[in-house]
Amino acid sequence: MTTVPGVGTTSLAPVAGPSDHRRSPVPTFSMIASKFKELRKRRGLMVALILVTVGIPTVFLVIRLLLHAFAPKTYGPAGGYDIYTSLTSGVLYIFGFIMAATLGATAGSADLTEGVFRHLVVTGRSRLALYLARIPAGLAIIVPLVAVGFTIVCAVCVFAAPTHFSYNGVNVPAGLSRAGLESWAADHPDEVICNFGFRIGPSSPIAAVVNYVPCNNGPNAGPTPAPLNAPQPTQAQIRRAASLIAQMNYTDYARQFLYPSTSLMIKSGLWIELEVIIGFVVALGLGSLIGQRTVAVIMMIVLEVVLTPILSRARIPHLSNLQRAVVGLATAHLAPGGLPVLGGGGGGPAGGSGNAGLLPESTTVAVCVIVAWLVGWSILGAWRMITRDA
Repeated sequence: MTTVPGVGTTSLAPVAGPSDHRRSPVPTFSMIASKFKELRKRRGLMVALILVTVGIPTVFLVIRLLLHAFAPKTYGPAGGYDIYTSLTSGVLYIFGFIMAATLGATAGSADLTEGVFRHLVVTGRSRLALYLARIPAGLAIIVPLVAVGFTIVCAVCVFAAPTHFSYNGVNVPAGLSRAGLESWAADHPDEVICNFGFRIGPSSPIAAVVNYVPCNNGPNAGPTPAPLNAPQPTQAQIRRAASLIAQMNYTDYARQFLYPSTSLMIKSGLWIELEVIIGFVVALGLGSLIGQRTVAVIMMIVLEVVLTPILSRARIPHLSNLQRAVVGLATAHLAPGGLPVLGGGGGGPAGGSGNAGLLPESTTVAVCVIVAWLVGWSILGAWRMITRDA
């Protein structure tokens, strides 16, 4: 019998392979890129996004450009401050939110409605990472589209703005200070007294003065004639009356410009993008929570178009704090001064002339409400994806 000498045995430890990041809650770049491509391939959705965010303002401005080119005396310039505020607050703000909500609801529910959620789960990827990957993927689509539409609006409103500033039918130099407007009014007393709006009582020191200025048209046409025995005002008194009337109108005059300023355009662009981000993130969480796109989109439209304007302006006793929790009201209070929001009035806590119609809310509270909505709906959407049966 042959004896084999003992050989020292060595235990073989398993070789450590590369770390597995599939269970990490942080989405990888490949996951984000994959979701981005998946959303981009939805041609119907992409066409709708482009038509609304870029097409509507572009078509409107092109029509105005053509009308002004062929009939400049009938149709005013295509751009200007009024057109800018209308398109920014009336089109991009509302429709940008709706289209962002549509994209978010689609990103949050498409995997479930199309039956591919099970296949994503069996890959071993973290469900939290799968949810978080949709946020940058969707924002990479909607944010640039809204930016393109907003850039077109800014370009046309600046380069095709009126060359003359008309206030109450009078060509007035734009951008005057209070003293500058009063000085200009003193040099043009007849135009100011006959066309600028003002309200004075019979005991006003300028009542007898303005009654001597003949006005054949304008809002102040046909003043009550002064008594025959009243002394005729001097030219200095007429100039003084015109300056006082200009002073009464300065607040309204200061809110009107030939074209938007650079600072206003920057602030407005960031404000619109904030509204878009809110619409997408909230709809993403809502779509993931209920698992349906149509219902989520309808609920977001009702929130933006119906509930927010009502709750932002109505004074409901004992429910003011609940009304302040509406994200639309918080966003309206962050609007740049001078932009009409939620039916008119300047935005911001005291922006421009302020928006007296809005329920009062401080900037700090508005920021906290927005953060709470973004974080809260993200948590709800991620929780539903984590706990949903595959």
